[in-house]
Amino acid sequence: MNSRPYAADCERCFGLCCVALPYARSADFAQDKDGGVPCRNLDENYRCGIHPRLRSSGFKGCTVYDCFGAGQRVSQGTYRGVSWRDEPAIAKEMFDVFPIVRQLHEMLAYLHEALSLEEARPLREELRRTMEETEALASLDPQSLLGLDVPSLRAVVNERLLRVSELVRGPIRPKLAARVRSRIERSKDLIGADLKGADLRGANLRGVLLIACDLRGADLRGADLIGADLRDADLRGANLAGALFLTQAQVNSARGDVRTRLPDRLGRPEHWTA
Repeated sequence: MNSRPYAADCERCFGLCCVALPYARSADFAQDKDGGVPCRNLDENYRCGIHPRLRSSGFKGCTVYDCFGAGQRVSQGTYRGVSWRDEPAIAKEMFDVFPIVRQLHEMLAYLHEALSLEEARPLREELRRTMEETEALASLDPQSLLGLDVPSLRAVVNERLLRVSELVRGPIRPKLAARVRSRIERSKDLIGADLKGADLRGANLRGVLLIACDLRGADLRGADLIGADLRDADLRGANLAGALFLTQAQVNSARGDVRTRLPDRLGRPEHWTA
């Protein structure tokens, strides 16, 4: 099984994330940009003209984004290789379709990971069926994609993933400090928390705000990190091998080093060792 079948292939995409999505001037972006307007750095070949120096140029947010392969699917599948520059009349529709397919591909990536877990064996048939149904939706024509009830589908997929998470984490007894457990249960807010060396094995960190959290040397094996916000979290020396539903985008948004252990399916960001 391919470790990352739902990974971006920018060579086969029409730079959709650089056009369709808006962003505001901030620490992550050096300028404002409206949705549907090409980024000033996008060249005629749909490539980023400053890709090697995005971070130093003030576009850190671009290095974090991951379309989960939706870009090439919309470009080469949904629109059969016809770009928004070739046919300006379809541009808006293409830009509206892209984030929908991106959400479907994100769910597919999670389902693919769930299917690879030995602990999920009792749910494999159900997971496989859900994945096939989601794949079929991602292959629909543009108008059908625009009419999808994505939140309802996400709720179904999330229920499946939560059951997988419980199977994996069930035998693990996380040793969360009382103050940490209280903050998670009360508000899912661990922004800036000092968790250096913490034992977070098997912890349920779904959707928890871990922004700028000190996780140096922490043990996160088997922790469920789906939707957790790891922006600027310090993962130097942390062990995330076996962490559940951790994405490349989350890793890219954090800080780490050569000692940080990651799941095999994820790559070590260049800025960790630059």
